[in-house]
Amino acid sequence: MSFADLIGPVLTLLGGGLAATLPGIGSAKAVGFVGQAAAGVITEDPEKFGKLLILQALPGTQGIYGLLSWFMIMNSSGLFAGQLDQTWQMGLMYLFASMPIAIVGFFSAVYQGKVSEAGCALVAQRPNEQAKGIVLSAMVETYAILALLATVLAVLNIS
Repeated sequence: MSFADLIGPVLTLLGGGLAATLPGIGSAKAVGFVGQAAAGVITEDPEKFGKLLILQALPGTQGIYGLLSWFMIMNSSGLFAGQLDQTWQMGLMYLFASMPIAIVGFFSAVYQGKVSEAGCALVAQRPNEQAKGIVLSAMVETYAILALLATVLAVLNIS
C-alpha cells in the first residue's frame, strides 16, 4: 500500500478525530466552569447540590454528540472493520461531514457552560427558579443538536 492509498483513511480519521475531540474539549471546559460556580454555591448551601448538578451536566452532551459522530464516521467508512480502501475523495467527504459537530459542538458547549454558570447564580439567589436556568441553557443545546443532525445526515449520504 502506497502513501497515496493512505490519504483517504487519514482524512477519514482526521474527520472522526475532530468530531470527537473538539466537542469533548468544549464540554470539558464548560462542565469545569459550571462545576466551579456550583461548588461556590454549595459551600454556602449544600442543599442546592441536586439542582446545580443538572446545570453542570447540560454542557456535557456535546462531548457525547461528538463521540456518536466519531462512531458513525468510523463505522460508515469501514475503518472499524479494518478496511483501508477509502479514496481521498471519500476521506475529504468524511472530513467535511464532521465539521458541523466539530465546530458547533465546541462553541455550543462553551457557551452553554456560560449560560449554565449564570443559572448557578440564579439558583443561588432563587432556588425555585431552577427550571428557568435549565431552559435557558437548553436553548443553546438546540444548535448542538442541529449540528449533530447535519453531521449524521452527511455521513449517511457518503457512498
